[in-house]
Amino acid sequence: MDVLSSDDDSIIEVVENKIQVKKLYSKIDNCLAQREKLVIEMRYGLLDGKPKTQREIAKLLGISRSYVSRIEKRALKKLFKELNNVNK
Repeated sequence: MDVLSSDDDSIIEVVENKIQVKKLYSKIDNCLAQREKLVIEMRYGLLDGKPKTQREIAKLLGISRSYVSRIEKRALKKLFKELNNVNK
C-alpha cells in the first residue's frame, strides 16, 4: 500500500524541525566554550550560510588546521551529549 503525505504531515515536520533547530542553537550558546562555538558556527555556516573549511578557519584564527579539527571534535561531542541527555 502506498503512503501519501498530507499537508498536515508537512506542517508537523516543519514545526518539529524548527523546535530542534532552536534547541540546537540554545545548546551551542549554553554548553560550548567561546572558541568551540566560533569554530562550529564557521564550520557549518551558522552565521552567514557559508560553511568554511578547517584550513580557512585555522587561517582566520591563527591556529593549525589540526587544532581546529580537535576543537570541532570536542564541541560536537559536547553537543551530542547535551542533545541526547547522556550526562552520566
